[in-house]
Amino acid sequence: MMKFTRRTALALSAALLAAPALAQDKVTLRMSTPASESDQRSTALAEVFAPAVDEFATYEPHYNASLIAQGSELEAIATGDLEMSIASAQELATFFPEFSLFATGYVHQDADHQVAVFNDPLMDPFKQKVEDELGVKLLSVMYLGRRHVNLRQSRDELDVQTPEDLNGVNLRMPGTDAWQFLGRALGANPTPLAFTEVYTALQTGSVDGQDNPLPTVVDAKFYEVTDQIALTSHLVDLNYIAFSKEVWDSLTPEQQAVVQDAADAAAESGRQAQLAKEEELVSFLTEQGLEIYEPDVAAFRKHVQAQYEGSEYAEAWPEGVLEQINALGK
Repeated sequence: MMKFTRRTALALSAALLAAPALAQDKVTLRMSTPASESDQRSTALAEVFAPAVDEFATYEPHYNASLIAQGSELEAIATGDLEMSIASAQELATFFPEFSLFATGYVHQDADHQVAVFNDPLMDPFKQKVEDELGVKLLSVMYLGRRHVNLRQSRDELDVQTPEDLNGVNLRMPGTDAWQFLGRALGANPTPLAFTEVYTALQTGSVDGQDNPLPTVVDAKFYEVTDQIALTSHLVDLNYIAFSKEVWDSLTPEQQAVVQDAADAAAESGRQAQLAKEEELVSFLTEQGLEIYEPDVAAFRKHVQAQYEGSEYAEAWPEGVLEQINALGK
């Protein structure tokens, strides 16, 4: 039996004091997001990213914009008040106008194309500028889903194959100038309307259709007042996993590699979950009686991109980058 002496007592006290100090050596990674805890992005980060970095970092998520106001996350990272967020291309475009390219119709073709674009050298100048001027490192790209055209008319009445088929169609689009421009580029007559008014407008015929991802069509029950969905995929939406460059630089190269791999794995997990959900919703909506089909997407892409060329929305885009992005697609 060990003899309890003053020396062992001091050693025990020192060990007890060291325990919390060792625990505090972990980096705290506060994630602020406007998304809910059940959102596929939140789930992927909590279930995949957090355990992967647990050896040296504590992942601390804050949902529903409870820590940092929505839209202020990038500034919070820049000032050292936050370690992580999920950032949209639209948010980044408020700091760097060239990022508007990645929030534009028919730039990304699908989830795989998003990843190919993000990992291509063409993105390096975009990423570097965000690091140098904002102190934010973009780790990976998360797939949010595709927006499609959802119409009241049956396919017998209106078979949408090309932009010309949407001529005269009153299509509800979000009210900003950029969204209205996209609606016109699709060939439709875009109609600004609050989201809360869309169901009634479809029901009464005030508008002919609306554009949203399939989960929104289901959640808002638009399938009750529409007859078809043309899978135009005119916007393949995304978020970037944004990480503090200051924290990144404080990590060892081995830890940086773990963080990068964890972010990529979380993004892939969320991507597969969202793709599976979209497939399930096609089946559900078909069961509800909607006709769901894919139009001539290549014709839509060519037409929409032609509308952007020479417009004010393309002024900030680096020359030749859109062509490089297109070349990475199908």
